[in-house]
Parts: sequence; C-alpha cells; structure tokens
Amino acid sequence: NDMTLGLRSVKFMTWMPEASLLEHTLQNILHSINPLEEDWSMRFQLIHELRAVVESIEILRDANLVKPEFFSWNYPSLGHLGATVEPFGSFVSNLFTRWGDLDISIELPNGSHISAAGKKYKLSLLGDVLKALRAKGGCRKLQFITNARVPILKFQGNYNISCDISINNLSGQMKSKILYWINMIDGRFRDMVLLVKEWAKAHNINDSKTGTLNSYSLSLLVVFHFQTCVPAILPPLKEIYPGSMVDDLTGNQVAFVCGIFLFPKVARFVSTYDFA
Repeated sequence: NDMTLGLRSVKFMTWMPEASLLEHTLQNILHSINPLEEDWSMRFQLIHELRAVVESIEILRDANLVKPEFFSWNYPSLGHLGATVEPFGSFVSNLFTRWGDLDISIELPNGSHISAAGKKYKLSLLGDVLKALRAKGGCRKLQFITNARVPILKFQGNYNISCDISINNLSGQMKSKILYWINMIDGRFRDMVLLVKEWAKAHNINDSKTGTLNSYSLSLLVVFHFQTCVPAILPPLKEIYPGSMVDDLTGNQVAFVCGIFLFPKVARFVSTYDFA
C-alpha cells in the first residue's frame, strides 16, 4: 500500500540528515492515512442513509417522544422533532484516518438528558434499528452487542465503512467535542494523534476489547504530552472549558447544548489564548 511504499522509499535516502529523514517518513505516513474529500463524502452519505432508516421506524419518528414543555419554552419552532442521528467519535473531532469507523448516537428528544433512557429501552430500540437495517439491505457483518455497558449495533455499510450505533451516547458526544476543541488550538495535535493511533495499530495495542487502549485513551496520552512538554503546547483542560460540563448539560437536550451552551465558552478561550 501507499504507506509501505513510502516507508521503503526512505531507506534509500541515506544522504538525508536524521531529523529530515524522520520528518519525511512521518509526512509520508500522514499523507497515506489522512482522509481524502471522498472519505468525508462517503461518511456523510452513510449518515444520510441512517437518518432515512431511523425515520422509517415509527417509534423513533413519533412526535410523542418529545417533551413539548421543553421545546415550546426553549425552541418553539422545534416542537415536533423525533429521534435524530448524531455522529460522534473521531469523525466529529476530525481525528479519523481514511479507514476509520463511524460512531453514531441516536438521540431521543425525550431521553437525551443526563438521566438517559434505561438500558432495556435502548436494547429494544436498537433491535428495531437492526430490523430496519436488515429490511433496507446492503448492510454486512451485522452484530448486536447486548451485554456491553453501552449496547451497540455494529455493521459494515456501503463504502466498506464500519459503523457503531448506540442510543443517547452523551459521554461519547462530549468527548468528541472536547477533542475537537483541543484540535482547534494547535494543528500539531491532530498530526500526533493520527501517528500515535497508527503506531498503536501496528503494535496491536489499539483495541479496548483485548485490554489495550482505545482511540480516546491514545488521544488523552497526546493531550498529556502536549501539556507537559517544555514549552507546553496545550493549557490545562480546565482553562479550555471552565466549570462543569455535566452541570451545564443537566436538563438540556444534547443536540442543541453543544452549539448553544458549550461552544461559546470554548470560543472565548480560543480567541484569547496566546499561541506563541
């Protein structure tokens, strides 16, 4: 593949200084794993298809799922929404590679508060989604993981993109937003995360199911390194987001909170941070 060819080519560059050789190698790797425009387009198309699937399920498009008192008070024009399909994970934080999977949370307007829908209810809804995906066709490797702490429906859709679907995955959405905001501070963070994830993959230590590290944990290692190197590249997280995110989210619907309540705090920090 492109990465193998790139790594082989540098073996013949003996004339290069060691630092330049390392830089060239890392740039080759990043060039190979960085998503292309078509990789973004395919994931957006898959999200669009999943939204159509969710809308085909009566209980997920039922306006009765919505708490009218919440929306009529805060968002009068949004009183008849059903469930929504919200991507999260590395795709949202812009830390995914060309072959990265896609994480999806189906958000229930009546249950997307901190006190989320019960596990049995989530399993029932994911079962309905499983039936709808089978009826639609085109999905491979369907796997319903019911005994996990967070029930997940896994499948491989069109374009050979693996997809994990969960219900009301608030913590996943918060983590994705935090990493995205950190990504906005310094572009070197993204490059380092992609390289570390690729390194972990090459050494088979990138799978939490086998007792190793998941992508979020690897990203946190990079955050810590960037905070503790001299000079520091990243500030303490409490400076990026002052206060308690959980407190700010309590009683508010996730899909709107990330834009209305949380982002302005981060925007104020980024606008005043000294990037020197």
